[in-house]
Amino acid sequence: MIKIYHNNMCSKSRAALELLKACTTDLEVHEYITDTPDKEELTRILDMLQLKPIELIRRKEAIFEEKFKDILYTDEEWIDIMLQYPVLIERPIVVKDGKAVIGRPIERVIDLLRED
Repeated sequence: MIKIYHNNMCSKSRAALELLKACTTDLEVHEYITDTPDKEELTRILDMLQLKPIELIRRKEAIFEEKFKDILYTDEEWIDIMLQYPVLIERPIVVKDGKAVIGRPIERVIDLLRED
């Protein structure tokens, strides 16, 4: 089973989804803006990505600039912020066999698909 945390408004996310659809039928699509993962799931994703929460934040989003720029938060606080404002979560995220990648560039998704 392959999961993609997808935002249809993002061209990179749409490209990753099309690639996955061409490669597998065992695909679970999560529109994370409207179907936000819960705290436990987001924490698991961060663990699989081997990233700190701040590394998953989209810093160019307007909401980041308006509310969060230049303020120090704990990892726990960043997770809560991403749950409240899912648009801040970097995308797309593709998960396969306990591993995850941010699908930018799309070659990261291709490399994940090639892993056994």
